[in-house]
Amino acid sequence: MAFTISFFISFILVSINFGYSSMFLQFWSKIWAEAFICAFFGAYFFPKFIQKLMNTIDFVEEVNQQHK
Repeated sequence: MAFTISFFISFILVSINFGYSSMFLQFWSKIWAEAFICAFFGAYFFPKFIQKLMNTIDFVEEVNQQHK
């Protein structure tokens, strides 16, 4: 997932910011490598953090009673 998302987003952002020139692949490969590292660690650590955060929240379900 991190590979695919970083690949797609970096491609789009380099296309928008630099356009398609002779340096496109050089810019994109450098930026994709950095984006992949961020996405990989984010995909590994964020779900654990969010799960811990969600475990601290008490969800209360209200019962909707209708009178006849």
